[in-house]
Amino acid sequence: MAAQSAQQEPLLSNEEQAAVGILPPSHWQQKTTEEDPNDDSASIIGSFVSSTASLSSTIFQYRTIHGRTYHGEMGNAESWEPNDERHSEALDLAQHVYTVVLDGKLFNAPLDKKKVQKVVDIGTGTGLWAIDFADEFPSAEVIGTDITPIQPSWVPANVKFELDDCNSEWTWPDNTFDFIHMRMLFGIIEDWDAIFRQAYRTCKPGGYTESFVCDSTFRSEDDTVKDDSAIAQWGKVWNAAGRKMGRTFEVFAHNLQQKGMEAAGFVDIEVKDYYVPLGVWHKDKVLAEKGLWWKIHAESDLEGYLNYPFNAVMGWTPAQTGVYAAQLRKELNDPKFHAYTTVRTVWGRKPE
Repeated sequence: MAAQSAQQEPLLSNEEQAAVGILPPSHWQQKTTEEDPNDDSASIIGSFVSSTASLSSTIFQYRTIHGRTYHGEMGNAESWEPNDERHSEALDLAQHVYTVVLDGKLFNAPLDKKKVQKVVDIGTGTGLWAIDFADEFPSAEVIGTDITPIQPSWVPANVKFELDDCNSEWTWPDNTFDFIHMRMLFGIIEDWDAIFRQAYRTCKPGGYTESFVCDSTFRSEDDTVKDDSAIAQWGKVWNAAGRKMGRTFEVFAHNLQQKGMEAAGFVDIEVKDYYVPLGVWHKDKVLAEKGLWWKIHAESDLEGYLNYPFNAVMGWTPAQTGVYAAQLRKELNDPKFHAYTTVRTVWGRKPE
């Protein structure tokens, strides 16, 4: 069937946006911005196109939204992240950034290398975490799952990738995995309690499950991030979009990782938070390095991150989103904005 062009109605009305403090596009047009003439933030996002395909090719028949491709049809699966080459490169960079944030580690759970035999990475993205883990644990079988096939074909012998929607019933038998890893699944999960129940069922007794997310809102301790700044608006949009989609981004704010693990039955649950500045403004060199990498990652595909919530959910035009993106870039590179986020990792053990 040929692709049909369509105009997508916003999920959030103007009144709903105003009610949660989201500023209109006109606010950013009034801001004085110094835009790079080579910046393509407005032009890279084209018109909305909806594609359909036969069942046999649906996995590779990607949907196109405002010029960016997204995963093919797979039940009720829905991801706000593009799966095109530009965003895949951003996800590759994210693996390095998240490792830097964790002080060079891939995980925090106290794993015994001699006992870890089978591992799954839920929502593996481009698969780099699974590959790096497999290199560190060469005797373990590592599975990476995702709803889009953007993983490399040349991988270590102990790695394999599977197409799967983690919101659906997991098909693995009880007591399958020694370690279950989940990272940055906010805006993806429909029911966090249900996810941890599935993790508990498929985790071996004595095995661990670990979840990594960041706060969806950028904050400041010295009031340098004002409500009318682009940095502050970021969180307002994401959080409102998540509530409208029924896939929350406020996992950190509502402590859903720890609550979900406790409800599922995990024990020895530990929580570790990492303070991450946004940019290089912090005087501590280690924190400044983390902030630099976080900023580089955000800017690596800013349009890809903004595309779904701003255009599809709020109904902004690509040009309006581009103006906001230009202001956000300006603030990201301004050391007067002392913004930060918090990364939270939570891990727990299934009783033996």
